[in-house]
Amino acid sequence: MDIYRKLMADERVVYLAKGTLVGLSAGFIVSLFRLGIEFILETVVESYHYMQEHPIWLIPWVIFSVAAALIVGKLVKSEPNIKGSGIPQVEGQVQGIISLNWWPVLWKKFIGGLLAIGSGLFLGREGPSIQLGSAVGQGISSLTKGDDVEEKILLSSGAGAGLAAAFNAPLAGLMFVLEEVHHNFSPLLAITTFSSALVANFVSLNIFGLTPALDIGMMNTIPISYYGLVIGLGVFLGLNGWLYTKVVLSLPKLYGRLPFIPAHYNAILPFILVIPMGYFLPQVIGGGSELILHLSNWQLSLGMLIGLWVLRFVFSMVSYGASVPGGIFLPILSLGAILGAIYGKAALALLSFDPQYLPHFIIFAMAGYFTAIGKAPLTAIILVTEMVGGMNQLMPLAICSFSAFVTADLLGVDPIYESLLERLIASHDSKRNGKKYLFDLPVRAESHFSGKEIRDVRWPEDVLVTSIRRGQQNVVATGKTIMQTGDVLHVLTDLGLAKTVQEELKKLEKRRLFDT
Repeated sequence: MDIYRKLMADERVVYLAKGTLVGLSAGFIVSLFRLGIEFILETVVESYHYMQEHPIWLIPWVIFSVAAALIVGKLVKSEPNIKGSGIPQVEGQVQGIISLNWWPVLWKKFIGGLLAIGSGLFLGREGPSIQLGSAVGQGISSLTKGDDVEEKILLSSGAGAGLAAAFNAPLAGLMFVLEEVHHNFSPLLAITTFSSALVANFVSLNIFGLTPALDIGMMNTIPISYYGLVIGLGVFLGLNGWLYTKVVLSLPKLYGRLPFIPAHYNAILPFILVIPMGYFLPQVIGGGSELILHLSNWQLSLGMLIGLWVLRFVFSMVSYGASVPGGIFLPILSLGAILGAIYGKAALALLSFDPQYLPHFIIFAMAGYFTAIGKAPLTAIILVTEMVGGMNQLMPLAICSFSAFVTADLLGVDPIYESLLERLIASHDSKRNGKKYLFDLPVRAESHFSGKEIRDVRWPEDVLVTSIRRGQQNVVATGKTIMQTGDVLHVLTDLGLAKTVQEELKKLEKRRLFDT
């Protein structure tokens, strides 16, 4: 009994237990979601093959597609936060800018995602899986009456579990939460998220029998003499990443020019347009996982690859711009794979290198393209490494991702999910509502805060640094406390002012130490 009490008094043990529960629940729900999409999409593809021989069935199929689009539209209208991938919403929840009710988000995202992604739209399941997992984490925190800090940690760990179950990539799930959602390392967050991701992956693999979504298998190591081409591939992907972000962020304006379709029912357009693609090319519809697996075996010409990329790019925009429940994560990976095949084919024609390394460029390009768009290189590298099933591609993956990151950064590309979050909350008013909001602010090596006393910083109004987490210790903050690199500041403000305060702190953090 004494041992039990001691364990329950240790918050790390409590969070580990709750993280395990989140992983079990999220793994079960996301695995069902993944199986449901695969079953529906397989049925849809078989239906298109049948309709090729019996075209008369296209008429009821159109009616069925419109009905599905209307259902999705109703769900989005009743709960707007289920539209899109859901990743910006999760980041907004962690930052305290967006408040969601977990239960309607959970079941409406589940049903809406099944209909939208299963119908063959060029959307991914990983974004919805992340939001489903975060909703599970938030729900468990609510049911166990956790505080605000616990809620953010559990919804973050649920997000990691969702990605782990979607791709069977637990390390990528952990890194995604640290690099993309929180942008800093917290031991408590890390251990909770990792436990959730591992358990969710176990559920997916051993209970549902699912294998990695893109199980490519071991590949031989690319010679170091080809590393120059790998760097060039990264530059090529960085340029294309710039194009992708520009088009994605312009989609609301483009869809706003369709006055004959109410905004909540934009889904009608992609649901109708996917029918001719499914009828003539059923093998290319969907998020793109099957396309990635078979791309190197199809032996497509350079011209056909370019045509395939244009088709996937344009309809990915049509699908995502309709604001239906579906992600861009997997479509980005599939577009990157095609770009890698295009680059490899062109290099093969011009330089006559060994064609056995063409699949390598497809693999590297997936990581590089996601890095250029998401600006999360570690997540991209680890995800592709887990999919390949070995570490022997780590160096060229890192080189390609780094090259793509630098190119995109020089072009001024902002992380896509942060940009989508800013657009999501652009209409939110910054008004004091009297509710407390506590958030973490990491002190980085280049930060304006590093080495300064708290009283020497001109903090924004309505901001109070309550304490500092330094390693495993919590330090009481006073005016004389010196902030050190690696510290995590616990900052208190008003919930209604959270967005404005965090923007001001970001600007303040970037100031040089010699600025006044």
